[in-house]
Amino acid sequence: MINKRLLIKNLLAHHDESSFYDKKRQLNLHTKEGKAKFLKHICALSNSNPANNSYIIVGVEDESNEITGDDFFDDSKIQNLVNAYLNNPPKIQYENIHFPNLNKDRVVGLVTIKPKSKVSSFKKGIYTILPNTIFVRRGSNSIPTEDRIPYSKSNTETVISIENNSRNSIEHTLDGVIDFLYNRHSDLESGYKVFKELFVVCWAGIQKKVRNKELLSRVDIELINEQIKLFYSAQDEVTLEFDDHTFIITEYIALGINDRTSYYPLEKLVITFFDNGYYKMETEMLFEPPQYNRKLLHHIYNSNLTLLKKLGNGITLNTREGLDLEHLPSTLMLCYLNGFEEAKEKLINAKPLLKSWQDPKVYQSFKEVMRVLRKMKYN
Repeated sequence: MINKRLLIKNLLAHHDESSFYDKKRQLNLHTKEGKAKFLKHICALSNSNPANNSYIIVGVEDESNEITGDDFFDDSKIQNLVNAYLNNPPKIQYENIHFPNLNKDRVVGLVTIKPKSKVSSFKKGIYTILPNTIFVRRGSNSIPTEDRIPYSKSNTETVISIENNSRNSIEHTLDGVIDFLYNRHSDLESGYKVFKELFVVCWAGIQKKVRNKELLSRVDIELINEQIKLFYSAQDEVTLEFDDHTFIITEYIALGINDRTSYYPLEKLVITFFDNGYYKMETEMLFEPPQYNRKLLHHIYNSNLTLLKKLGNGITLNTREGLDLEHLPSTLMLCYLNGFEEAKEKLINAKPLLKSWQDPKVYQSFKEVMRVLRKMKYN
């Protein structure tokens, strides 16, 4: 079993960007340009490594290799994005890896690209990339090519050596459990469960009861053996269920026009553990958007646009408008889900304004809403 934090350290310590791994400061999948860049690297790494895993590390400065981290990214449908644009798409896996030096809401993203023999190409264009384009890795660059795909067998030996040096140990597991329960989350209610005498899942959060339902908020859940953060949210709530074989996380989101007390199931993650040291994760989208009176939503939509216009023009907001700004992302999402097609684009374009606002909860609300919209889009 590979300790993903050790794997990232080994990749960064011993190798520059190469034909089998790349590093990024952050991913931006809100825009076509950001999606195109991500897909280009997936295509290139897959084509250049048909016999071994390839990796993209997210949350690392390019020049200095400093681990700065990125936001927790739980888009389980990212595979659907790859499938939508690439012929012969590789199987990929995005995992959030905890590092002790980062704030608890920051992680390092690890994209694993599984080996496959067939050549990947773009089946449709996106941004400046044309249909049928093939990308490969030349050194640290992903470039288009019409030539024969270069393939170095030495990559396979190198990657296997790195992975073997990143195997987990009992010491790493015990240290991880103690750190999670007693250092990082000593102020929260926490617990753990051992599956198949091998896998350890830890969780922490604040218990709350809403309409006879036991929920956890400020939730952090990790698979300790591999240092993978399974779930993290400063806002949304979850329920946990488990037996000897499975661990189930059901995520809820609080939505409303005048308040945020109505909870709607968003997504269910089922992790199944097997006796042979293997596990699988399956997700199911549960969300059914609430429907509201269109006349009421039209008024709210226009009020939000007026608020954004004031913000863009540098006009000082009063106390009431400042409070409304925190709820603006979720209300624009409700407008979009009720037929206001331009609401999503308005929200995306407002990102710089919301990010620079004095109250960080406003930008946090934006990120949470975009996470929900991504899940719905690729479901």
